[in-house]
Amino acid sequence: MTGHPPSTQDIETRQITDAWTRIETWITHHAPHTRTLLLTGASPDAVTALQRQIGVRIPVSLKALWARCAGTRTDPYSTFLIGGHALMRLETVATKYSQEMNYHRRHTDDTVTWRAAWIPVFSFSADDQTSGLYLDAETGRLCRWTRYAQHHPEVEYESLTDFLEEMADSLETPGLATSDKPGLVEGALVWGGMIHPEDKHLWTPLTA
Repeated sequence: MTGHPPSTQDIETRQITDAWTRIETWITHHAPHTRTLLLTGASPDAVTALQRQIGVRIPVSLKALWARCAGTRTDPYSTFLIGGHALMRLETVATKYSQEMNYHRRHTDDTVTWRAAWIPVFSFSADDQTSGLYLDAETGRLCRWTRYAQHHPEVEYESLTDFLEEMADSLETPGLATSDKPGLVEGALVWGGMIHPEDKHLWTPLTA
């Protein structure tokens, strides 16, 4: 007697968990400073409370990521994710979402500044949310936001899974990295596009 085939949600959860495990394993072995910045995973109750607060059903992919890591500590090297992004803490997600929705409601014209389904996930830094990536809960896509009105979604990745798997692939096989090149600065994972001029002489690109 065979069991039931895995659901789409089960597959998505496993893909996110596997990709994050690859990333975290690499960081643990190669970037000890970055490892100290990772917060522990959020409890189901914490995610449910956030979902209730923003009034949007959180996709299973995002729940799976937050179950493994619920954000990044404040640090100059918090932007360790591919493309130079920081993983936002849950309380910051709620605050940013509320700010953007309130700003949208105050607009009297038809300009789209934010939509209810847009959940901010990655930001410019751990404490700077002037730009970043949000997850569209309706389409599953990761899109860019800036400090200006979002007239049209700027799609960066088709899914959160694609984002994490590309990062894991780039760390494990840096020679195949296309969008950005990973490297290290004194035990911190830093992507080539985010090197501060003062750290350029310290940055060592990954070659294997």
